[in-house]
Amino acid sequence: MLPEQDLCFAAAFAPALLDPTRLAPSIVTGPNGKAAGKRYDVYRNNVTVSLIDALAAIYPAVQRITGPDFFRAMARFHIRQTPPASSLLFDYGRDFPEFIAAYEYARPHPWLADVARIERAWLDAYHARDAAPLVPARLAAVAPDRLGDLVFTPHPAAAVVRSPFSAMTIFAANRETTPVERIDASTPEDALITRAEFDVVVRHLPPGGAVFAIHLMSGRPLGEAAASALEASPDFDIASNIAGLIEAGAFTSISLGEA
Repeated sequence: MLPEQDLCFAAAFAPALLDPTRLAPSIVTGPNGKAAGKRYDVYRNNVTVSLIDALAAIYPAVQRITGPDFFRAMARFHIRQTPPASSLLFDYGRDFPEFIAAYEYARPHPWLADVARIERAWLDAYHARDAAPLVPARLAAVAPDRLGDLVFTPHPAAAVVRSPFSAMTIFAANRETTPVERIDASTPEDALITRAEFDVVVRHLPPGGAVFAIHLMSGRPLGEAAASALEASPDFDIASNIAGLIEAGAFTSISLGEA
């Protein structure tokens, strides 16, 4: 724990770091007690650049889509609006997708925020704690009349991102270095993000699949999740979807809820 004097210095030093309109704190001085505004400005610029670089590392597809200049300008506005709350740089930028959704100059790309949401889910999956995925044999051992009561425990890395646009296709195309062909962004897509072992995998979910997965991940029984998925998509295939989720490593265990 820092001494009280250091805490007071930090409290006075930090607030102006991300606001270029504010003067350097009076406690920042150079040799012989002279004001050190220029030195503070250098430090302030380094902090901003470091945070922009962190956002670029977290959202590489977004930066490739917008171009570095647009991305860095957008990131700079976000940093001034939402300073870091954690000392871990990879944890920064959780509000960036919502910022993009409201950012005036990103409106020509209405799918950009959803691409950012997938990238954030990808990073969260990468850093999620390890857990052994559910073994399919566990499901096969459950009596048929109790299947509807099954409750699934989601894997720490599992997440679903829904989009009214082709956000997953755009995400996948722009995470590579190869040229991107023209993409029709008007098709809604739902993505499942998992990391059963070492590699993060992003998969398309079929119609009704996102509703099904979200219900199961939120602790709803299998029967209730299946009913909601069928309501969303009458052609929903329960067996193939539950098999796909288990194969993807979306769950770690099952238990029987109340009959």
